[in-house]
Amino acid sequence: MAKQKTQYVCQECGNSSPKWEGKCSACGKWNTLIEEIITVSASGITQSSAYEHAISIMNVTLTSSERHKTGIEEFDRILGGGIVPGQVTLVGGDPGIGKSTIILQAAQGFASKERTTLYVSGEESAAQTKLRSHRLNVNNPNIYILPDTNIKNALAEAKQKKPALLLIDSIQVMFNEELSSAPGSVTQVRECAAELVRFAKTNHIAVMLVGHVTKSGSIAGPRVVEHLVDTVLYFEGARHNVYRILRAVKNRFGSTDEIGVFEMTGHGLDEVPNPSAIFLAQRQKQNSGSVVGSALEGTRPLLLEVQALVATSPFGSPARRAVGVDVNRITMLLAVLEKRVGLNLSTQDVFVNLAGGVKVTEPGLDLACIAAIASSFYDKPIADDTIVRGEVGLGGEVRAVSQIERRVMEAKRLGFKKCILPAHNLKTFREKGKSRLKWENVELVGCKDVTEAMKEALGIG
Repeated sequence: MAKQKTQYVCQECGNSSPKWEGKCSACGKWNTLIEEIITVSASGITQSSAYEHAISIMNVTLTSSERHKTGIEEFDRILGGGIVPGQVTLVGGDPGIGKSTIILQAAQGFASKERTTLYVSGEESAAQTKLRSHRLNVNNPNIYILPDTNIKNALAEAKQKKPALLLIDSIQVMFNEELSSAPGSVTQVRECAAELVRFAKTNHIAVMLVGHVTKSGSIAGPRVVEHLVDTVLYFEGARHNVYRILRAVKNRFGSTDEIGVFEMTGHGLDEVPNPSAIFLAQRQKQNSGSVVGSALEGTRPLLLEVQALVATSPFGSPARRAVGVDVNRITMLLAVLEKRVGLNLSTQDVFVNLAGGVKVTEPGLDLACIAAIASSFYDKPIADDTIVRGEVGLGGEVRAVSQIERRVMEAKRLGFKKCILPAHNLKTFREKGKSRLKWENVELVGCKDVTEAMKEALGIG
């Protein structure tokens, strides 16, 4: 005999409590606990009728699954080459950033190969979806629209249509009528996502979910949804910015931290095959505090403009601000500049920005940030055809970065003539014992510490 009990579930982190609390004990948020009723079997243990016994790992047979292309090269590259049958992908981002647009465009490319696609629209009617698809030029007869929010109805229709791709827009509005909680609650989101994952794995149908993002920047509902799915993609970029960055933060079928760059236009999202050129297009020439650095996002090297502004602070406590890079990392680099180079920044406001709205966590931009700060401090520009890269340690040493050859080739392709890089990376180019060499018409200058890098970039030290 099943019995019911009440629990209180945090709508931010998914933590449950037997009684109501004003503040969640797990994430510390206030007034996020919602009462939910759950049903528990008398024994407390349930077993599926389709129970399978464990088998030896040596007896597991591998099957090669062909990837299906969506026709959007940037999107396919982020996924690892295409969509694998049975793969469950979560696309998250702020409202209006382009989540529904990208999956509808992917459905067009998917259906063009005579593959059926089912689009479950829980937020729009069929007529509204048709208006948007008309604007995006999505008009394939193999795309079917189901305006419904009931997960049971969506799965029943999917079993009947047997699509190659099932799109759910969005997971927050789907509900299971067997649960008493409201749509969008932690329990509903978690259970609906779990049912979709089971359906995808059992029927080898690719499923793509749209997930909204909370103020804290995570998928609305529990983070357990991210653990359930195979791939998690996040849209980055402000709504007023025409460029959108789609980043893979989890991918069981490909590499993580891959990014794709798109431009939002009147007819949808257009691919940007050369993002480095886009990010550097509006760079001012011979401007102090500006230098080009190199970051590696997945397998793609990106050339980014690092901007810095150093000005005398009118207050006792100078400001430290950073956009696109970790402000704590910038604070550490400022301490290195003071201790190892001798720059007196204790009375200076320092602002660092990555142009283009990109966010980078890779330490390979350390030396570029230091060069930009020093350039602004001395009000002395760095040569426009020079690119700077390298990680900086607390001792002022310049440490090697990965895949240096690929980064240099990207700089050469965009016309840069000089590259300041860690001395250890010169071994990659098979020139031992040299601190300066020519490679593919690019002058490579190896630096062991920050002092050498500043002398080479600005002629100081």
